[in-house]
Amino acid sequence: MNRPCNPEPELLPLLPSRFAYKAVAVVAIFAALTTTLSLSGRWFGRYLAQAGHTSSREIYDIFIGQDHLRLPANVIRLESQRTTRIAERVDLYLTWPSLEGYSKETRSLFDDVSRPESLIFLQIAQSTMSRDMSGRFDPVYRHILQDTPVAASGGLTKYEAKPDSSYAGEVFFTAERAGRRPYVLRCVLPELPAASTSADCQRDVHLGKDLTVLYRFSSRLLPQWHAIENSIESYITAHLLP
Repeated sequence: MNRPCNPEPELLPLLPSRFAYKAVAVVAIFAALTTTLSLSGRWFGRYLAQAGHTSSREIYDIFIGQDHLRLPANVIRLESQRTTRIAERVDLYLTWPSLEGYSKETRSLFDDVSRPESLIFLQIAQSTMSRDMSGRFDPVYRHILQDTPVAASGGLTKYEAKPDSSYAGEVFFTAERAGRRPYVLRCVLPELPAASTSADCQRDVHLGKDLTVLYRFSSRLLPQWHAIENSIESYITAHLLP
């Protein structure tokens, strides 16, 4: 979370007339700094290690448009959003596959950037489009995709975006689902698996009365797309109040 950038306090001595005064002022300043660091160092170290996360499970009621969400603090990613309020959006992060928030037990999953497949990031907001990603495939995405799809893992079909389109460099994955609209996913795939991030792939779905839930995950999880989709839908539905 961006914080205001406060300039460092002026450390030059206020009495420039004599060297002795300057020396005394410098010594006093260093003494004050040493005392401050000694008192606050332990607290600041804990704060840096926690990196804005919280293990609190305090419940907040968040109202977005016509929908009412009830969420624990430790799944809400941004500190500024951890309050009961009327909101435009709320950002969450959840462990995969357990869908838990930050805690002493899950801390390593949040801190280890080499394991992007351990977290799923969500952004929940009021819907601004009449169609979610599945509904946009034919009217929006179809004409910018190349005509040579290939089979991918997990029953997915992979489409490359045309190089002269605004989606150049992206790939789309689709899958048929019995009794439901096709699954559609957008990804920017890393050249090497080791370069994967928690935001390689994204999908948005309409849930609740009028919510768009956009979620992102690592391309390492592509074979698990079906389980992720069902789990996200179940999690949001379980935290929606009538």
